[in-house]
Amino acid sequence: MDFRAALLDQTRSFGDLIRSADSSLPVPTCPDWTLKQLFRHVGRGNRWAAQIIADRRSEALDPREVRDGKPPDDPDGAIDWLNEGAQLIVDAVDRVGSARVWTFLGPRPAGWWIRRRLHEVTVHTADAALAVGHAYDLSPELAADAISEWVELMAIERTAPPPLERGHTMHLHATDGRLGPTGEWTIVHDDDGVWWSHQHGKGDVAVRGTAGDLLLAITRRRTADELGLEMFGDGTVWNAWLERTQF
Repeated sequence: MDFRAALLDQTRSFGDLIRSADSSLPVPTCPDWTLKQLFRHVGRGNRWAAQIIADRRSEALDPREVRDGKPPDDPDGAIDWLNEGAQLIVDAVDRVGSARVWTFLGPRPAGWWIRRRLHEVTVHTADAALAVGHAYDLSPELAADAISEWVELMAIERTAPPPLERGHTMHLHATDGRLGPTGEWTIVHDDDGVWWSHQHGKGDVAVRGTAGDLLLAITRRRTADELGLEMFGDGTVWNAWLERTQF
């Protein structure tokens, strides 16, 4: 997958959803936020990441110190500001190459931020679509990679309590035909901690549906019941995962 092109494309899609909508419209999946606040969050977040990369930072950047962190007042200028922020990330990675920079998971090669920001905007595009009543259309491949990235983040985060109790397993299965092994996720908590793989297997709970619907469910944008997902086994394991992975 071309993460760079996908980041630019998804950012444009996000902006297009918001461009003609009422900026004061509430975003149900981001409580207490309006579309205007969601827009600024995504746009400033991209510039925040680009500045971390460009400056080769080894420490976090205060969001208040982001250069050009506020969009222009006119709608067209604001959309340009949004799209330019995504391009800044790509350009910054091109300049610094494989240099390691700060991330909230510790130092990582600068290119790590492209995939992270891609899936940040992917999920927030769902927020915008749900807020304005627009269909949310995402390719199965992109949705599946977003799930993989999310599961990986949650496994690494070492939250307390952990997202899965020790001894528990969870399996997700995307029903999209062309994904192959990348459409399955087995998450385990054993003696080695929480880890995951694309292996097929049974879990204490298994959840089946399209990759797009699984993404909405695992990021708590819609419930499994609302999406008509199939669930087998112990639903309390799934509910505990959702409760403990609020990022």
